[in-house]
Amino acid sequence: MNQSAKRYSPLQVALIGGALATTATLSVIGSAWCRSVQAALQDSPKAIVDQVWQLVDHEYVDSTFNKQDWQATRQSLLSKNYSSSEEAYSAIREALKKLGDPYTRFMDPKQFQSLTNTTSGEVSGIGIRMELNQKTNVLTVVEAIENSPALKAGIKPGDQILAVDGKSTSSMKVEEASKLIKGKAGTPVTLKLRRLGSNDFDLKLTRASIEVPTVTHSVKQDGNRRIGYIHLNEFSAHAATQMRRAIADLNGKQVNSFVLDLRGNPGGLLQSSIEIAQMWLENGSIVRTVDRRGGSEEAKANHTALTKRPLAVLVDNNSASASEILTGALKDNQRAVVVGSQTFGKALVQSVHQLPDGSGVAITIAHYFTPKGTDINHKGITPDVKIDLTAAQQRQLATNPNLVATQNDPQYARALAALSNNRYAQPIPNKTSERPSGDRAADLKY
Repeated sequence: MNQSAKRYSPLQVALIGGALATTATLSVIGSAWCRSVQAALQDSPKAIVDQVWQLVDHEYVDSTFNKQDWQATRQSLLSKNYSSSEEAYSAIREALKKLGDPYTRFMDPKQFQSLTNTTSGEVSGIGIRMELNQKTNVLTVVEAIENSPALKAGIKPGDQILAVDGKSTSSMKVEEASKLIKGKAGTPVTLKLRRLGSNDFDLKLTRASIEVPTVTHSVKQDGNRRIGYIHLNEFSAHAATQMRRAIADLNGKQVNSFVLDLRGNPGGLLQSSIEIAQMWLENGSIVRTVDRRGGSEEAKANHTALTKRPLAVLVDNNSASASEILTGALKDNQRAVVVGSQTFGKALVQSVHQLPDGSGVAITIAHYFTPKGTDINHKGITPDVKIDLTAAQQRQLATNPNLVATQNDPQYARALAALSNNRYAQPIPNKTSERPSGDRAADLKY
């Protein structure tokens, strides 16, 4: 059934579909042409090909399609017969390559499911973090996640996982074991565990849907100052809620200032970055998006900041997308001092669509600009205090995570020095104090 695809602005996408817009529509190109391909579209692989083409045709940010004849591309795609979904997927990917945009891409069902798991901030399993212990070379529990089946069952850090459902984990990589342990919520899994001071034992657990922690926080002492350190590793659907809890907890512990660590954060949902920016900013613009027709929308702070204490933001060249939106908002409003390396440089917004066969497509629908109108695409954000880590320093922090956010971490140490300046304690007043409309955008990091 052909139907016109309704157009939505970038700041409406998440309002409509949350993290993932799930529309899959066909537009009317012309009655004669549509009739000529209607029979062909009964073939499922070909239908997927055309649905992807239609979505790109309606939404892609570049109306010239990278100077490609997009109509001719459709005719070429539909002139072929696809004996399998894989053939159709390959044809779609080849067509999208011509757009010259790595962020507009097709995902097979497995890849799409992986993306939805990432952006949802949830995983179905038992809720443990594990590693291959370097000394024993045995799969070992690092942590049982809060409110998880593992924690409720009494699994402890240091427990060794000897088998999963009777299959030995000897010589098994973490990724292999993870695939065995994960599964549909409500299904059982049995682990054979070894714990210091006790005999090996089997433990049967029931998998559940678990909220993945994306925010960690702690109080760090620096002389007579109490620093509220927050690390955010992903802008998932639960990131804003977890950030709110972290700020509230640190406020209750009477910290003097904050360090927000976005190093290595590849981005995620723009909605989350806007909500988190509003927790730090009392007034001011957060981000402005522009679609292919020149339509512009702006998200603003809404007088709901949770703290006015001094703030430093740590970034590196892997801080991308939603991380750069948050960093740009805090920097341009002079709410925070930004410390670290040049950021990645991704200023594009994607919408994501699930297709009927479980596959999906991400399409770049808009360009975004920082509050001062800066285009950071392919450029990144330049920190207020630029300090690059040497290769040796990066290795040291990677192999000794306990050194992160200590005086042995040069970027963190420089942030503490910058925080002695109370300039970053108060947000700058803004003449316009209108509350935003409530619309949100879905910006996916990939």
